[in-house]
Amino acid sequence: MNNEIELSRKQAEYINNANHRWNGKVGATQCGKTYVDTLFIIPNRIIERIGKKGLNFIVGVSKETITRNIIEPLQEIYGNKAVTDINSKNVSMMFGEKVYCLGADNVGRVAKFRGARAKYIYIDEVYDINKEVFELLKSRLSFEYSMCDFAGNPQSPTHYVEEFINSNVDIYLQRYTIFDNPFLPKIYVDNLCKEYEGTVYYNRYILGQWCNAEGLIYTRFANEPTKYIYDKKREDGSYDLPSGITVIGIDYGGTKSGQAFVCTRISADYKQVIVLGSEKHYGDIDPDDLEELEIQFAKKMMFKYNTDIDYMLPDNEEVVLIRGLKRRVQEEGWNTIVRGCTKEPINDRIDCGRTMISYGILSYIEEECKIFVEALSSALWDDNAKEDTRLDDFTTDIDTIDAWEYSWCRYIKQLNDMINRRRLEDV
Repeated sequence: MNNEIELSRKQAEYINNANHRWNGKVGATQCGKTYVDTLFIIPNRIIERIGKKGLNFIVGVSKETITRNIIEPLQEIYGNKAVTDINSKNVSMMFGEKVYCLGADNVGRVAKFRGARAKYIYIDEVYDINKEVFELLKSRLSFEYSMCDFAGNPQSPTHYVEEFINSNVDIYLQRYTIFDNPFLPKIYVDNLCKEYEGTVYYNRYILGQWCNAEGLIYTRFANEPTKYIYDKKREDGSYDLPSGITVIGIDYGGTKSGQAFVCTRISADYKQVIVLGSEKHYGDIDPDDLEELEIQFAKKMMFKYNTDIDYMLPDNEEVVLIRGLKRRVQEEGWNTIVRGCTKEPINDRIDCGRTMISYGILSYIEEECKIFVEALSSALWDDNAKEDTRLDDFTTDIDTIDAWEYSWCRYIKQLNDMINRRRLEDV
């Protein structure tokens, strides 16, 4: 390791003391937990076990998050020859060793390794890992030299990972606050503190504490929704929208919920996400009638805002309905791309949506978004759930929120990058 690289006191302690079967860092966001892993821990664990029996695993929420959080940072430090991209067999070659990179969103894929024995496991975002996958991984550390490192942001005090940490297990654990990272710019820390103030995220992401999520999800928006009205108009009364793309997200509900459409303008620089319109239709709707409702909503948005619809992104699980909508769009002669939406984990979508609100990136057109405003203002955490769970018992409008998230989730990385840049500004 380069002697010129600066480490925090806690990072240095981890390198010196994390020599147990289980080693973990949990606590605040951006406190340097994963940085020391990609810089030193993961490479050294793998290299130390070259030639020994067993498999290496890196496990995360999904293949995409593993790439973003682990593979790309490793490649930036050590290069693409030392650390390759994840191939079609879910393998990355790291320092001459095969490393299986498995998204815990696919329990079946992880289960294929049920009989395998692991010499090294790294778990990213451990609190978001499926419990069944976690239990399977626990049983794989069967060599005397087997070891697991993990990192994550805390959730509820009754989370299964917290129960495991407090059990009789051979573990070295560090708990972090954001103030344990002396290298973060003061303005960044100050803005994070303001952003999370008064929410469960302040306890978790600033202080690194375990606490239950309860009450309103989007408190800042619900307290003052009129603050987010988009009112930039031209002299002729039309809306002056930024250049960018226009996307319609679609959620297909059942007879007890509904079919929700949300149209969103995403500016080319990702500094603005403007909800242009929302609709919801209830009842058992025939597929042909549903396609007509979707087409009419798209036409309404096109006419009102003088814009093409670049994408229509329905719930990716409804393949037949997507195929029908694609056919109708082709019949209309539009250049609109119709494909199944991107679905990041729900809590990742919630976090991105919440921070868009905090930094004024989100806005909406008042006269077309009454359904959207009601849905966002009333979204609740499930107070009875042990883990962070959005209440979905037909008492709140989750369909509209899903449709809204589908309209921008394809660009969640770019939006998160923009949010991180805003955190470094004097806002």
